[in-house]
Amino acid sequence: MDDVTDAPKASKSARAAEPPKSAKSEHGQPALSGGPEPEPLRFFGTTWLDHSGGYGPRRAGVAVGSLAAAFVGCLALRFAYQGLQIAKVGSFVDVLVVAVFGVCSALAFRRAWDAYSSRPDPRTHQALRSTMAIGFIGVLLAYFLRSLTEAPGEKLRRAEYETAREQYERRASRRAGNPAHRGKKRA
Repeated sequence: MDDVTDAPKASKSARAAEPPKSAKSEHGQPALSGGPEPEPLRFFGTTWLDHSGGYGPRRAGVAVGSLAAAFVGCLALRFAYQGLQIAKVGSFVDVLVVAVFGVCSALAFRRAWDAYSSRPDPRTHQALRSTMAIGFIGVLLAYFLRSLTEAPGEKLRRAEYETAREQYERRASRRAGNPAHRGKKRA
């Protein structure tokens, strides 16, 4: 089993206290201990950072899985629509159901697509959870399309991680070591 996805999630304070996993940073420079840790992505863990640990096959699997799930979801909606036709509820309800699922899927696609490039507002995201659930096909299609180019959310997490790493390196480089030794000058 791959320990990247099966490992229990540690708290942020525990992850910050862990030593770095490699002795080199992504640019080949010595890694600074105690620096920020990359945030794991669903299905990818932290393999998105250096594209290791089966990153390519995982991306392919996620793309195929999300497309297959969207297809199965469309079949389920088709069966539900056929049930409405059998029940003879009327054309108004038929049109209303199709419009609701179409609009919710479009909104869910757009929200999911935007969430891969910027953090969504938590209150707005909470308010639109039901719309995202109804429009699950839009979410799955957004996930599929994004996984063709990157792990969904990788670009956002990479930018956040690099910013945090640069800030940490700037703070660490300003430290001169033990302050007690600063005042002593050798002649």
